[in-house]
Amino acid sequence: MYITKKHLPRRTFLRGIGAAVALPLLDAMVPAATALAQTAARPKPRMGFFYLPHGFINDRWVPPTDGPGFTLSPIMEPLAPFRSQLTVVSGLGNKPAESSAVHAITPGTWLSCVAPRKSHTAYGGVTVDQVAAARIGQDTPFPSIEVATEPRGGSAACDGTYGCSFGNTISFRTPTVPLPMESNPQQVFRRLFGQGSTPEERDSIKRNFRSVLDMVMEDAADLERTLGAADRVVLDTYLDSVREIERRAEATAQSDLNDVELPEFPSGVPDFDARLRLMFDIIAIAYQADLTRIASFMMAAEVSNQAYTHIGITEAFHPLSHHNNDRQKMDQLVRLEHYHVQVFAEFLAKLAAIPDGDGSVLDNSILVFGSNMSDGARHNHFPLTPIVVGGGCGAIKGNQHIRCPDRTPLANLWLTLLERAGVEVESFGDSTEEISAV
Repeated sequence: MYITKKHLPRRTFLRGIGAAVALPLLDAMVPAATALAQTAARPKPRMGFFYLPHGFINDRWVPPTDGPGFTLSPIMEPLAPFRSQLTVVSGLGNKPAESSAVHAITPGTWLSCVAPRKSHTAYGGVTVDQVAAARIGQDTPFPSIEVATEPRGGSAACDGTYGCSFGNTISFRTPTVPLPMESNPQQVFRRLFGQGSTPEERDSIKRNFRSVLDMVMEDAADLERTLGAADRVVLDTYLDSVREIERRAEATAQSDLNDVELPEFPSGVPDFDARLRLMFDIIAIAYQADLTRIASFMMAAEVSNQAYTHIGITEAFHPLSHHNNDRQKMDQLVRLEHYHVQVFAEFLAKLAAIPDGDGSVLDNSILVFGSNMSDGARHNHFPLTPIVVGGGCGAIKGNQHIRCPDRTPLANLWLTLLERAGVEVESFGDSTEEISAV
C-alpha cells in the first residue's frame, strides 16, 4: 500500500468572489500514518462561559449529594445524558463582586474576580475568557466571541458610582477595555461567515445580500472530488448546517427590535427562544470550524426585562427574581432556570455529535454554566454553584459534585480551568489555590 504524507492544511477555506468559509476538521487534514496528537490538527481545547443572571433557587439547583455519582438536582435534570462529563462545584464565593451597586458590577466581575475601582471609567480585571483567548485563541480567526440575547438590561445595570461598564458585559480584554456583547444573531453570523468590517459595510451587504455559500460552492465542488467518502459526508453535513443558520439569521433580522425603545417591563420580546437557540447554534458551528475556541454568552441581560411567555411565565425575569420567598414565584423561577439548562443541554448534544480528532467537540471542551449571584432576592455572591461540562481533552474528571469549604474563592475554579486548558498562570483574581479534584 502506498501512503502519502500530503494533506490539507487545517486552516483550509472554501473561497469565492467576496466570501470565504472555514472548514471543519477532515480526515484529509491528517497526514497518513501519523498520530493525530503529533499534527497541527490535534484537538485544541474550547472554552465557553454561559452566564445566567439573578442567581438560582438553590434548594432546587444544588445537588443534594456530593462526590462521584451524585444525585442531579431538579433544575440540572436535562444534563443527565452528560453526567460523565459534568462537574458541579459548590461552596464558592466571589467577594470582589460584593458592593452596594448590586447589579451594576455583578456581570463584569464574574469572570475576573477583581473588585472594580469606584469610577465611571472602567477599571477592573482581565476576565478568564480573555486570558484563555490570549493563549489558545490567537491562531484562530476570532480569538474570542462575546454574544448575548438582549442588547441591555434595565437601568439598575448602571450605577452612580461605577457607571455602566460592568453591568452589560461579562468580558474584559484589559482592566479598562470591556468587550461589547453582540445580541444580534445576524451580526454575529456575518462577523464569522460574511464580509464587512464597519456598520456601513455590513449595511451595504445586507441590502445586497447573497448567500456566502452560494459564492463558494464551485470551490466546494472541486474540493469534494478530492475527498474520501467519509470526508464528503462531514463536509456536506457541515455546509448544510451553515446554510440553515444563515437562513435563520436572515429571518431573525426581519423582526429585530434592537432599535425599538422598549418599555421598562415589557410583556415579552418576540422570538427570544429562537434568538437564544440560534446563538448557541452559531457558537457550535464556530467551534466546529475552529473559527474561535473561546465564547462568552450572556443568556439574559443583567436586570433582564425579558418575560418567558413561551413557557407560560408572563412576569419579567428581574422582578420575578425578587421573589421574597413567595413559593409561586420561586416555582416559576425554577421553571425558567430549568428551561435555560434544557436549551444548554441541547447545545451540548450538538457538540457531542460533532467529530473532533479522536473524540467529539464536547470531549475537547471546557464549558461553564452559572451565575455571579446566589439568590436574586438577596443579591448575594455566596454560595455560588457553577457547573463545568466537557472533557477538556481528557483533563477534566467529570461525574462529580465537589463541595468546597464555604466561601472558597470562585477565582480558584477559574485558575483550575485555565490549567486544565493548558494555560499556565501563577494566580488569577483573588485565587488562593487550584481545586485539585476538578
